Amino acid sequence: MFAGLAKSIFGSSNDRHVAKLQKIVDKINAMEPDFEALDDAALKAKTQEYRDRLGAGETLDDLLPEAFATVREAAKRTLGQRHYDVQMIGGIALHKGEIAEMRTGEGKTLVSTLASYLNALEGKGVHIVTVNDYLATRDAEWMGQVHNFLGLTVGVIVPNLTDQQRRDAYNSDITYATNNELGFDYLRDNMKMSRSQMVQRPLHYAIVDEVDSILIDEARTPLIISGPTDDKSDMYIAIDRLVKDLSEEDYETDEKQKSVVLTEEGTEKMERRLEREGLIEGGNLYDISNAQIVHHVNQAVKANVMFKRDTDYIVKDDKVVIIDEFTGRMMDGRRWSDGLHQAVEAKEGVDIKPENQTLASITFQNYFRMYDKISGMTGTALTEAPEFFDIYGMHVTSIPTNVPVQRIDEDDEFYKNITDKFAAIAKEVKERQKKGQPVLVGTVSIEKSEMLSEFFQKEGIEHSVLNARFHETEAHIVAQAGRIGAVTVSTNMAGRGTDIQLGGNVEFRIEDELKDMEEGPARDKAIEKIKEEVAAERQKVKENGGLFVLGTERHESRRIDNQLRGRSGRQGDPGASRFYLSLDDDLLRIFGPQTAFAKLMRQNLEDGEAITHPWISKAIETAQKKVETRNYDIRKQVVEYDDVMNDQRKVIYAQREEIMDADHVTDVVEDFRHDTIHDLVNGYCPPGTFPEQWDAEAFREGIKEVLNLDVPTAEWFDEEEVEQELMAERLEKLAAEAMAEKIKGVDKESWLGHEKTVMLRTLDTHWKEHLSTLDALRQSIGLRSYAQRKPIDEYKQEAFMLFERLLSTIREEVTKTLMHLKIQLEPTAPPPMPDLPDFITSHFDPLSGDDDTADIDAETGAVMSRIPPRQSPRPDAPQPVMDAAPEGEFTPPSSRNAPCPCGSGRKYKHCHGAVA
Repeated sequence: MFAGLAKSIFGSSNDRHVAKLQKIVDKINAMEPDFEALDDAALKAKTQEYRDRLGAGETLDDLLPEAFATVREAAKRTLGQRHYDVQMIGGIALHKGEIAEMRTGEGKTLVSTLASYLNALEGKGVHIVTVNDYLATRDAEWMGQVHNFLGLTVGVIVPNLTDQQRRDAYNSDITYATNNELGFDYLRDNMKMSRSQMVQRPLHYAIVDEVDSILIDEARTPLIISGPTDDKSDMYIAIDRLVKDLSEEDYETDEKQKSVVLTEEGTEKMERRLEREGLIEGGNLYDISNAQIVHHVNQAVKANVMFKRDTDYIVKDDKVVIIDEFTGRMMDGRRWSDGLHQAVEAKEGVDIKPENQTLASITFQNYFRMYDKISGMTGTALTEAPEFFDIYGMHVTSIPTNVPVQRIDEDDEFYKNITDKFAAIAKEVKERQKKGQPVLVGTVSIEKSEMLSEFFQKEGIEHSVLNARFHETEAHIVAQAGRIGAVTVSTNMAGRGTDIQLGGNVEFRIEDELKDMEEGPARDKAIEKIKEEVAAERQKVKENGGLFVLGTERHESRRIDNQLRGRSGRQGDPGASRFYLSLDDDLLRIFGPQTAFAKLMRQNLEDGEAITHPWISKAIETAQKKVETRNYDIRKQVVEYDDVMNDQRKVIYAQREEIMDADHVTDVVEDFRHDTIHDLVNGYCPPGTFPEQWDAEAFREGIKEVLNLDVPTAEWFDEEEVEQELMAERLEKLAAEAMAEKIKGVDKESWLGHEKTVMLRTLDTHWKEHLSTLDALRQSIGLRSYAQRKPIDEYKQEAFMLFERLLSTIREEVTKTLMHLKIQLEPTAPPPMPDLPDFITSHFDPLSGDDDTADIDAETGAVMSRIPPRQSPRPDAPQPVMDAAPEGEFTPPSSRNAPCPCGSGRKYKHCHGAVA
């Protein structure tokens, strides 16, 4: 009560914040006449003036009023658009690292020019992040006019660019790109072999358009770069054979979650069988060294118990084809991940295709938190304001509309089943189309769009259906969705990027109708005619009530519903919205089937009868809040697990950068050798034990394997004062002498380059394996909760142990590789850098389940993004040729995918090239 009274007197905290920003806008407005008086050259010269003043010690906040006034004047001269005061407030909020919540149609795209121009003056780069490639390209061309006029460079990142094109775009003052492209470029940069091959600059400032879609919805799934792994068919078949012998008492199932867990008896049975087959080390299946086997066993059990042939999948042409559980359609080209598809293939006895191994991954949360400053803009953010602050440290500022909203939001209509609901929707739409009112119909899935389209066809309702990923054709349809009698069915209106203007969009009509007409008086006359028609049609649509938004059901998130509603009533236009609900809707079916409300409706509602009451809308909103809380917990858990990997990722990537930037890594190599030798000695001669307990022959073989040295360990053990430290010193001296002898006469620069290459390759190889192990650990760690342990704590502890093991393995592998290399001087250039493989980049849209990265390969369904081959920058001079084969000498092939010259029949990269 008192809080409401205080708010009515003093205003909300948001109102007070906006009022404070308005004072800055007043200063900007006072400068407008002075900037209007400047000619173009003087206005352009302001950019260099501001940069000079920054260099002299002024701050961006000092320059803000003048910079914003400059951009407003440039926009008037280039675009014919003047920033409203509320847009200026939005621009200030963006500069301060906040989220500007602005209603649909308020001109968020134009707002971004203000903060991007000001922050680009520092010369460190500004990234404007969009939800799809079309918007990135469109906004770069459209808003780029303002920036180019003021002397700033603008770049755009889209799929299938070369590294040089990407580098040029990132070196621009302002770069437009999608969230996926930015994240994948970061990951790919950290797989390059030299700094010169990287494309991104340090991450400075980002403005995220549709920030709720990118940082909330899409943040449920990480960005993943993967590549094919070695063939593990024998392992899948062996595990499948063992799993088939399990009985129903050996596992517990959960049909709702479609999960299956081995019982204690089942686990013991599997442990005995796996040990007998030699598939696990030791007798404990859940030992940390068996994490991958646990994962494959779980997937094999799941494939055999929970996945039914001809229900979940069919076998066609010796292939396992997934059946969509909602539509019953075959999904050719789609494969289950995490080895599940391979487990089903083993179960059915068909050809097993290798799974893809994760080469690099990152969540959007951790990627965008690497920027020095981040801000965002959207039409709907307040419902997720706590999450934005907790995860990203961003406050949400709700910007008032330029003109008061006239839209009428009607109460929901509730029906008994989906058939009655769709029939009522078709009737309502037909009546509104008949009177000339445009209708936008929002659905939550492609299947519902197609079902509703069939109802419309039966009623003879002419309509357009948008349910594919965004492309330019859809932009044209959306742009004309406000014309008289237009009916548009859309699966998801978020991120469509084009406003629905009543009466139609002049620019799109000109583009569609006059694209083949040459410039001249005739075209000018046709343009004027289109403008007159649109103005007349707009007036008629307003008289008919404006755009009517019809939601076919409530989404899990109130924010998505608000996005749909926000398409109506832009810039003070009239409009209306209403949602139609039924007990068959996913929200009620999954989260409220046993409620008293649901039972009451089933018993008392007649077929075809509707009920409308504010209480229903309130009850649905309560259910949505519960789902939003649950989804936040899911995203928070994703962040918690990725934070563990992120700490390790930072260490590995920082190590890579140090190696690439260093003139040489000899000191690091020597440290690695020192640590490896001490690990060797302590492993074979543990501290606190006596010499008679040590195995001299095993120690000698271990030294031979790792250091390529043949030492008389038996004689060392017979000495009176033998101790571990003395043996370590001897080994270090012998290893140093052997290495010095090895590189005697070798070109120094060439050898230093080879040391760096070996370190980078070893780091990358074992980091990939480590990621795969962490993935497997993550899949199985949830079982620890049965032992009353917190899975995330267990994951942190074991991930740390695995990381320590990773670092130790890298040290040993680098030492082993360099000590075993056979070097021979030849007057030839070294083999070129190996080509990077065809990466598979994936990021699954949590709303549709579709992979939304770049172009999808027609045959496999995979999203391919090819990285151009690297060229060796080293000069043509006598170089050492490295040969890891002790039995013979040969010149490595030019491609690591070529057959190995040793005649083994394997590829070079899997044979002698594995250590070269």
